[in-house]
Amino acid sequence: MKIAIVGTSGAVGQELLSVLEDRNFPMDELVLFGSSRSAGTTYTFRGKTITVKELQHNDDFKDIGIAFVSAGGSTSIEFAETITKHGAIMIDNSSAFRMDDDVPLVVPEINAEDALNRPRNIIANPNCTTSQLVVALKAIEDVSHIRKVHVATYQAASGAGAAAMKELENQHKQLVQGEEPTVDKFAYQLAYNLIPQVDVFTDNGYTKEEMKMYHETRKIMHSNIQVSATCVRVPVMRSHSEAIWVETERPISIEEAQEAFRNANGVELIDDPAQKKYPMPIELSGKDPVYVGRIRKDLANENGLTFWTVSDQIRKGAALNAVQIAEYLIKQ
Repeated sequence: MKIAIVGTSGAVGQELLSVLEDRNFPMDELVLFGSSRSAGTTYTFRGKTITVKELQHNDDFKDIGIAFVSAGGSTSIEFAETITKHGAIMIDNSSAFRMDDDVPLVVPEINAEDALNRPRNIIANPNCTTSQLVVALKAIEDVSHIRKVHVATYQAASGAGAAAMKELENQHKQLVQGEEPTVDKFAYQLAYNLIPQVDVFTDNGYTKEEMKMYHETRKIMHSNIQVSATCVRVPVMRSHSEAIWVETERPISIEEAQEAFRNANGVELIDDPAQKKYPMPIELSGKDPVYVGRIRKDLANENGLTFWTVSDQIRKGAALNAVQIAEYLIKQ
């Protein structure tokens, strides 16, 4: 089987190379595609040098089995037919198709079988904050149906791409040197700051990022769950954190919740407050699971629980989730 990556030079494209190699993904050949600017760049994969080809409207995808696409929504929309017309399965990391009725939105721990019904041969990868959220929610949902979720996100610079990570790094250097920090990728200086806006605002006062969490969670979980999110950009280089409050149909004890998380697929429990053990981005970047800790009863709701999660959003929020979808398809 031939596998393709579209958008190799970006943060997610680079992580896809790493994840495919780490997991010894079964393939006969890897083909890399990029913009005219990236074409000709070389990368090493499994000891071989691969040259990036320019993405064009031609028959380059004729022999491709699965294409991982992470080049932005406009590119996904423009090239979807070119990529899929000969039968390639397009696993798309943009928001372009996520809420289309004929495109499955998949997190394998929750709804892997949805990937088998793909009329357009496109499977959408969820927003990174949604992926992290639903993996944790699934553990509780299996114990008692979740009626409502409130979530506050603490999103790392890497969620906005490699250039955003570089900007945060440069801002710290500039401030230490007494210079005015360069602001380009974010609305404001991120170093030593928090920005309570991720993506643009919609008419209801929520941002697009916050509304993605509402709609995508319901689609993935096939649920009437209500989700209210506040998304915040924080001066962390990599790995998103989320503070989550859930209301379930019946009360769930802390011990029950811990056991559910302990047994959940894709979850690791770090929850020992007495020893000051809880998930933190600085310790968990580059790792695969969604880490859960700080599990408590919600003092404002007898049917409520609150807990804290951390996950590397370039991996589970993007590259890893896409590769897990592909692995499921191959097994089927």
